[in-house]
Amino acid sequence: MSDLFKTRPRSVSNNCVMNKPASSLDRAAGFIWRNARLLERAMFAREFLGGAPAAVIDALMAYRNPDGGFGNALEPDVRAPGSMPLHCEQALWALRESDIRDPRLAMGVCDYLSSVAEPSARVEIVSGELSLYPRAAHWTGSFDPASPNPTAGLVGLLRFQAVEHPWLARATRWSERRLERPLEEAHEVLCAMRFFEHANDRKRAQESAVKIASAAGHARLFRADPFSSEYGITPLQLCPAPDSIARPAFPDVVLSAHLDALAARQQDDGGWPITWSPPSPAAECEWRGRLTYEALKCLHSWARI
Repeated sequence: MSDLFKTRPRSVSNNCVMNKPASSLDRAAGFIWRNARLLERAMFAREFLGGAPAAVIDALMAYRNPDGGFGNALEPDVRAPGSMPLHCEQALWALRESDIRDPRLAMGVCDYLSSVAEPSARVEIVSGELSLYPRAAHWTGSFDPASPNPTAGLVGLLRFQAVEHPWLARATRWSERRLERPLEEAHEVLCAMRFFEHANDRKRAQESAVKIASAAGHARLFRADPFSSEYGITPLQLCPAPDSIARPAFPDVVLSAHLDALAARQQDDGGWPITWSPPSPAAECEWRGRLTYEALKCLHSWARI
């Protein structure tokens, strides 16, 4: 399978460059073909093999509901079939990762989000249906009613789709105001990065993004230790590519250490592990396919493969 990775790594102007043995890449590709969902297989083919956008869109359609939203365990830890903002964020993320703009899908998501939004335009990450279906333990409990997760992230991903919608305009204004206040949890920081990544004024957005990312060490679930085995958000998730908007917030030595650790976490079967308890073996397999794709794309973006 060595022909799978003939694409030339992107050039980067930093010190985080190292070649990774081709055999590791072959094992990762083999893991995806053997274990990943159709969606991640299509995303992998799109990223590394010049695959068609239609394959990613077709795979996503299996998770789409008549209300325009997404559900059906698109986020593998939440097995509920109904639409939720959580699943919509996953769908929009997959489109952005695959460099696909689909106004029809994006407008459907906006219509759904508008139907479940609070008067402020903020949306809750999950719906009441959550309690009726299997889910990972961390999805049990209450959620911060003032959190920008997932509203700010959804706004950023919809900006990438280049659509206009009344809910999106209102949610943009709400997110701008909310992100002026401190963020206490690392997923909120990740949402902020997605919000600023696709802002119209890149210079101004980067100033805000770097300020927030630089303070991420104070946020819950942020993992500064590259070799930590605990679940959390790492600098690489906030800065998955050299041109990420938060890049100036992290020194080369920090990113290099996290890239070393990411490469070292590859398992004997070729895939990357998860660091939390999923609701089922199927969910674990689905997540490992996603994390393996993410690891390959990140390492490729930083010229590590």
